[in-house]
Amino acid sequence: MDHQLGYNAYQRSLYAESPSSIAAAIAHPTPHPQVPQFINDPVTLPHGFNTGLPITNDENNIYVLVIDLLDPESREAALLDLSKKREQYEDLALVLWHAFGIMPALLQEIVSVYPMLSPPNLTAHVSNRVCNALALLQCVASHPETRQLFLNAHIPLFLYPFLNTTSKTRPFEYLRLTSLGVIGALVKQNDNNTVIHFLLSTEIIPLCLRIMETGSELSKTVAIFIVQKILLDETGLTYICHTYERFFAVGTVLSNMVNQLVETQAVRLLKHVVRCYLRLSDNPRAREALRACLPEPLRDNTFAALLQGDMVTKRCLTTLLNNLNDQ
Repeated sequence: MDHQLGYNAYQRSLYAESPSSIAAAIAHPTPHPQVPQFINDPVTLPHGFNTGLPITNDENNIYVLVIDLLDPESREAALLDLSKKREQYEDLALVLWHAFGIMPALLQEIVSVYPMLSPPNLTAHVSNRVCNALALLQCVASHPETRQLFLNAHIPLFLYPFLNTTSKTRPFEYLRLTSLGVIGALVKQNDNNTVIHFLLSTEIIPLCLRIMETGSELSKTVAIFIVQKILLDETGLTYICHTYERFFAVGTVLSNMVNQLVETQAVRLLKHVVRCYLRLSDNPRAREALRACLPEPLRDNTFAALLQGDMVTKRCLTTLLNNLNDQ
C-alpha cells in the first residue's frame, strides 16, 4: 500500500495522558426511571403480566409461551416459538423484562454455552437454541421502555464471549451474527447517546474491528454498522480520534477492508466503509491524517462501476475527497 499509517496528525507526544486501550472506560449510562409494573392477575398470568384490558387469544398464547420459559423442560420449544412470534406482539419486551424469572432464564441459556466456546465445541442444535434466546434479548434491547434498563443491567456484556470467538464454522458464525444483532438493535435508535457511552466503556470496538477483518460478509456488515453508529455520535467520534492507538486501529481495519473490497466488490460493505471515512473526516486531526493515508482505491475511481447506481454513496465519497482536499 502506498499510503502508510504513520500519521503526523497523531504524534504520541501530543497527549499528556498515557495512551489507554480502546476498552478504557469513558462514561457510565444515566439511570433511567423504572417502568411501572403491571397489575397482578391471579388466574392465568404470572406476576407482572395483566394490563387490565381484555386478553386476546394471540396475547394469551404469548403469555403461555413466556410462562413456558420458566420450565427447563418446555423452554427450548418456547424459545423457538417466541423468537418466531416476537414481531406480532409489540409489548413482548415489557413482558419479558418485568415477568418474574424470565430474564434470568434467558441469561441462563447464554451462560450455559460458555464452556463450549473454548475449545470450540458448539453444535448447530445448541447454537440455534441460544440464538433464539438472543433474539428475545434483541427484542428487549429494541424497545424504548426496556432499552435503558437492559443497559443498566449490563446485559450486553454477557454476549461479548460470543463476539470474541474466532471459529469460522456455521454454529459460531450464527452465534456471532445474532449477538451483533442485539448490539445493532441498541445503536440503531437515534437517541442513543447513553448507549454509545455504555459501549465505549466496554470492549465493543476491538471486538467489532476483529469481526470486520475476519468475519463473514454479513457479520462484517453488522459490525461496521455498529462502528459507524458510534462514529456518528459526537462522543464516539471524539473518543476514537482522541489517541493515536484508537485511530490507528480503526484506520488500519478500514484500509484493509478497502483492499478486500477491490476483490470482493461487496457494495453493501463499501457503503459503510465510505460513511465511516466521511465521518472521520469531520474531526480536524483525523482529517489531516486521512490526507496521507486514505486508501488509493477510494481516490482513483476503482469503485466507480460498483457505485454507478448508488448516488448517495457516490456523493458521500465525493464529499470525503473534497473534505481532504480543503486546506
